[in-house]
Amino acid sequence: MQYISTRGGMQPQPFSETLLEGLATDGGLAVPEQLPRIDAETLESWRGLDYPGLAAEVLALFATDIARDELTRMTRTAYADFGEPVVPLTPLDERITLVGLSEGPTLAFKDMAMQLLGQLLESVLERKDQVLNVLGATSGDTGSAAEHALRGKDRVSVFMLSPQGRMSSFQRAQMYSLHDPNIHNIAVEGVFDDCQNLVKMLAGDLTFKRSQHLGAVNSINLARITAQVVYYVWAWLRATDATGPVEVSIAVPTGNFGNILSGHYARAMGVPIRRLVLATNENNVLDEFFRTGIYRPRAAAQTLATSSPSMDISKASNLERFLFDLLDRDPQRIKDAWAELEVQGFLDLSAEQHRFTEEYGFVSGTSTHADRLATIRAVHEQSGLLIDPHTADAVKVARDHLEPDTAMLVLETAKPEKFSDTIGEAIGSQPRWPAQVQQMLDAPQKVTEMADDAQALRSYIEANALH
Repeated sequence: MQYISTRGGMQPQPFSETLLEGLATDGGLAVPEQLPRIDAETLESWRGLDYPGLAAEVLALFATDIARDELTRMTRTAYADFGEPVVPLTPLDERITLVGLSEGPTLAFKDMAMQLLGQLLESVLERKDQVLNVLGATSGDTGSAAEHALRGKDRVSVFMLSPQGRMSSFQRAQMYSLHDPNIHNIAVEGVFDDCQNLVKMLAGDLTFKRSQHLGAVNSINLARITAQVVYYVWAWLRATDATGPVEVSIAVPTGNFGNILSGHYARAMGVPIRRLVLATNENNVLDEFFRTGIYRPRAAAQTLATSSPSMDISKASNLERFLFDLLDRDPQRIKDAWAELEVQGFLDLSAEQHRFTEEYGFVSGTSTHADRLATIRAVHEQSGLLIDPHTADAVKVARDHLEPDTAMLVLETAKPEKFSDTIGEAIGSQPRWPAQVQQMLDAPQKVTEMADDAQALRSYIEANALH
C-alpha cells in the first residue's frame, strides 16, 4: 500500500513516511493510491474480535510496511486503559443508538486515534533514530488527546495552538495543566481557523519543516483517519450482531471533516453504511456545501463562538480528501478548485451535488444552541442519559434523517462533564466532578499567549524544538 498527495506532487510512499510527514510536500494531503476493500466474508470473520484485535486487522490493510505482530502489540497497548468494551453501544430510544467513543484518558473521541498514533510514532521514530516536533491546532479536544498521548515521550515534542478564550474551562485545563517539558501550549489571538492557517503556513515551508523536524497529529495526519475507520467497522458489527448483515446509517458531529471522512472511507471500503449524516452547529459551512454544492468558507470574524466549540470551524481541512474522490482523483482538478476558491471566495460544485447522496451517501443538517439544549434535556428525561453538546447536534440532525427499517447510530464525541455549563443550562444542574477532575481544574496552568504571527511562532519553535 502506497500513498500519494491530493495535489499530485509527492512520490508514492509507505504508511510510515506519511505518518511523519503530516501535510504532503506539495501542500496537499496524503491519500491511499487505492482504498483497500473489505468483503462480506471478511467482515463476518471479524465479528468475534475484541476492539484491539479488530484495530490490528483494519490497520494492517493500510500500514503494510509495519510488521503485523508490531501492529498487534501497539493496538493492545493503545487501548489497554480504556473501558471494556472499548466502544460501547447504548440505545437512546427505539430508533437511535449511541456509539461511545469517549472512554479514553481525555474523555473525547480523539483518544481513539491519538492513543494509537502515539504508539505508531514512537515505534517509527525509534526504528529510524529520529525526533519529531508535532505542530498542531485544536478547537478543543484534539490538543488534549494529542498531549496526553505524547507527553513524556523522548523523541517527540508537541507545539499545540489553540484559540484564546474559545475553549471550555475543562478543555483548557486538560491541556494547560500539563507541565511535561515536551508539551508546549500556545494560545493564539483569533479563532481555530487562524491557528490552522498558521500550521499550514509553517508546514508548507519545506525548508523550515525539514530543519525543525515538523510533523502533524491533527486530522491532516492520515494515520488519524485510518485509526478512526476501525470504530465504523466495530459499530456496524455490534449493531448487526443480532440481525446479521444489514445497512445502517451513522450520524457524525462535524467540524474539520476528519471524523466523518473516516466513515466515507469505511463505506467506500465495503462496510454497509447507507447514510453518513453530517451534523454541524451554527458554523454550518459544510451543511451548506452538502445541501447546495457551494463551498463558502467564512473568515475568522464570521466564525461564531458556540456551545459546541470543537465544531467552531469554517475551513474544513479534510474536505480536500473527499473532493479528491469526488473530482475523479485528479490532482489538477483539486488545484483548479482551490484556485477558483481563491479568486471568487467560494467554490461551485453544484453540478456534482446530486452525487453527494446518490453515490457517497451524505446527507446533512444544522443544529443551534436552542436545539442542543432541547436535545440534551429530552434525552435526559427519556433515558436518564447525559450527552455532550456536540453529540446533541448529531442526535438532533439524526432525528431529521430517520428512515424505516434502517438503524441510526450516532457517534458520541465527548463526555458531558467536559461542557458542564451547557449541561447545567439544559437540565438545571451540572454534573458532579470526580475528585481527580477537580484537582485538574484547580491545578496551575502553563500556556504561552501569542499574536496571530507566523514569525513569532517560528521563533518560538526554533528555541524549543527537539533536534
